[in-house]
Amino acid sequence: MTTHDAPSLASTIIAGLTGRCPACGRGKMFAGYLTLAPRCNFCGLDYSFADSGDGPAVFVILVTGFIVVGAALYVEMVYAPPYWLHAALWGPLAILLPLLLLRSFKGVLIALQYKNKAQEGRLASE
Repeated sequence: MTTHDAPSLASTIIAGLTGRCPACGRGKMFAGYLTLAPRCNFCGLDYSFADSGDGPAVFVILVTGFIVVGAALYVEMVYAPPYWLHAALWGPLAILLPLLLLRSFKGVLIALQYKNKAQEGRLASE
């Protein structure tokens, strides 16, 4: 795919989930766990346009809360384990799940910003 082709939504989401460049799908998007690389090491796309803000964290909190609370309620209704077992099950899951999801959610949001050519809002008079 060249930089002139518009990437499909599926390829954009896959690139974000895997931490790859949203333009070419081959270069790395991240220099560290959550640190964005300055540019793609394959096609040279400058990542200065990317600003995911708190969006990934909000989505991760919502998804993690849905999974952990839903699973805890299900286990409570079906098995009624003691509270210490709930803490042993859901505490680590509530810590590990956001750590596993945050990078991929951030990658998807940045890739969608690229696909949709998102920019900072401007007033009509500007």
